Amino acid sequence: MDGVNPRRWWALLVLATAQFMVIMDTSIIGVALPEMQKDLGFSQGELQWVFNAYVIAFGGLLLLGGRLSDLLGARRVFVGGWTVLIAGSVVAAAAQTAWVEVAGRAVQGVGGALIAPAAMTLLMMLFGHDPKELGKAMALYGAAAPAGGTAGVFLGGVFTEWLSWPWVFIVYVPIGLATLAATGLLPAVAPRRGAVDVLGAVFVTAGLALAVYALVRAPETGWGSASTVLQLIGAAVLLGLFLVVQKVVGQPLMPLGVWRVPRLGSANLAMALLGAAWIPMWYFLNLYLQQVMGYGAFASGAALLPMTGLLMVFMTAVTGRLLGRFGAKRLIGAGLLVLALGLVWLSAVGPTGSFVVDVLPASLVAALGMSLAYIPAMMAAMSGAPQEQAGLASGIVNTTYQVGSALGLAALTALATSQGAGRLGDLPALTDGFSAAFLGAAGIAAVAGVLTLTVMRGEPAAQGAAAGERVGA
Repeated sequence: MDGVNPRRWWALLVLATAQFMVIMDTSIIGVALPEMQKDLGFSQGELQWVFNAYVIAFGGLLLLGGRLSDLLGARRVFVGGWTVLIAGSVVAAAAQTAWVEVAGRAVQGVGGALIAPAAMTLLMMLFGHDPKELGKAMALYGAAAPAGGTAGVFLGGVFTEWLSWPWVFIVYVPIGLATLAATGLLPAVAPRRGAVDVLGAVFVTAGLALAVYALVRAPETGWGSASTVLQLIGAAVLLGLFLVVQKVVGQPLMPLGVWRVPRLGSANLAMALLGAAWIPMWYFLNLYLQQVMGYGAFASGAALLPMTGLLMVFMTAVTGRLLGRFGAKRLIGAGLLVLALGLVWLSAVGPTGSFVVDVLPASLVAALGMSLAYIPAMMAAMSGAPQEQAGLASGIVNTTYQVGSALGLAALTALATSQGAGRLGDLPALTDGFSAAFLGAAGIAAVAGVLTLTVMRGEPAAQGAAAGERVGA
């Protein structure tokens, strides 16, 4: 693209809408889950697949989406991603059985995996000419993520309570079509020659899906059963084959040399464990509010708005300043430990709990921890990468978070089910199961916080200040 695009700020609106919708897709279903469970016949353990089908496809294919964006042109992949997302939304909305619903969610995840890296590439094309403009654009684009999470919670409640749960998917159709109509604002790039590591994408996605499936089925089949052990071994073999392929193919999805980037490994470990603690908390808190406290879908969504509002305010207005003052390592470690504290507090909920006393303050503490850790972990993962590997580092850390979310939810669902969360209608048993999941998530967050503070390298003060200025721009 020659010169500066005069319509770049309008184009940013299109890209921010994409970010908003992709993140909303992970939160809008939360309050709709109990109604979907009733209508489609999900068991308590199977219900998590409505979430995990999306994040496995999204996380497993993000690297492939980034590679396709480089080869085919970011705008083409962006358009293709929205087309796939709309198709998946139609399938999910029209589903009459549990596994058609799961299939629709997986297709949505494929669309998201194409949209997200293409949108980031387009943003860099539009604003990479001016560091100050890029900082502002990144701040606005980044703010779309917590905004999408907040809107998803609220709209999920509105649609489920006053319309029906399929509307949490139907909403993507008109917004998607409007976004497609506006893609003329985005810069076009000619495709270039290169190979696509399809085999690597197949191995990593299949390995993740099999690992999650084994964890989901383990409470029913037995942790020591032949099927569970063989499935986990199969998952390890597939993921091992992915690493072998990355080493031997000429143009891998994830060149293994990227792991020599300072702090990339420790930051990705922090992101994986953050997702493994945060997403299960969100999932089980929704179920606790509706299945134990008796909240309707709208009331449940409204109950989570203070938490998501705090996230949005801190991520967009506070975290960047703190990052410049304290550095990523301290902020990530402190945020994870604060998240652990909030989760321990949540684990004390009872079958006759009070929202104001038992849920609200604990959820706000947990949200504070998340808001302190998330952006610094992203920045730590990307800050040491050279410019030619920045996109790859971004794709890896986003993939890591999604994978951690899926595996954490699968493991903690197994824990919750073993402690009584599968007994619908038995409020003490349900509460015991949800409490166990909160406590397990607290353990994950605490371990992550300690590891971050002991293993991650610090950064020079000047680098931390620069990162804080970019985030707070």
